[in-house]
Amino acid sequence: MKTLVIDASVAAKWFFTEDDSLAARRLFSPRRRLIAPELIGVELANVIWKRVQREELDSEKAGEIFADFQQVSVQSLEIVSSGPNLPTALSLALVTGRTVYDCLYLSLAMSQQTKLITADKRFAKVLSGSPFSKYVRLLAREP
Repeated sequence: MKTLVIDASVAAKWFFTEDDSLAARRLFSPRRRLIAPELIGVELANVIWKRVQREELDSEKAGEIFADFQQVSVQSLEIVSSGPNLPTALSLALVTGRTVYDCLYLSLAMSQQTKLITADKRFAKVLSGSPFSKYVRLLAREP
């Protein structure tokens, strides 16, 4: 079974129709183990909140989407404690200039010797050509 780290940019595509939403949903497979740091719930809640603020959805729908995420995280997404990966995430953030939040996903991928699947093109671009690029794959490129 192949393990993949999923970030909030991918998780958001599970619930909102946008570019690469289908590719994000195709990540669910019995042949894959999807994992993410516990931070993913906070980040997804913030994405949902922003959409309510922009009046793209109402509070009731926001609650439904987050409840759906919680169900997914119980059934199909393994949530991993952030604590053990925080020191590395901080070091990565200092080296790459990206947030500790972004680097927490990268740190988890590195600790698991697997790929972080992200839809964040800027993050992937910053890491391209670096020793860390082997741990990151853009969602659009994921088979």
